[in-house]
Amino acid sequence: MLYFYYVLAGVVSGVFGGLGMGGGTLLIPILTIFLGLDQKVAQGINLFSFLLMALVSIAVHYKHGFISTKNIFYIIFFGIIFAILGAFLMSFLPSKILKIVFGVFLCCLAVVEFAKVFKK
Repeated sequence: MLYFYYVLAGVVSGVFGGLGMGGGTLLIPILTIFLGLDQKVAQGINLFSFLLMALVSIAVHYKHGFISTKNIFYIIFFGIIFAILGAFLMSFLPSKILKIVFGVFLCCLAVVEFAKVFKK
């Protein structure tokens, strides 16, 4: 039965990741809440799976002309710099703090998305 939940987590995060909506917003809660994994382990699994899913998604989106390469260097450069800083910071924070920060992030994301829907 446990493997079913792992497959379900992969399917859900893969679909949302392929849509460009960030599969980690669902994968991390599935891994921590339903499968009982530590927050840091869940984030590590999410990052690794994201790399693989992103490669496939990039190829498909690029093929259909949905990727703009204008000014992409700046995004990549600063993304790498702050990913290194974030990973370094994460290694010192307890999992409980990471859970709280991630939960607050998801709540803020939900509020923004609801506001967009009701604004229309």
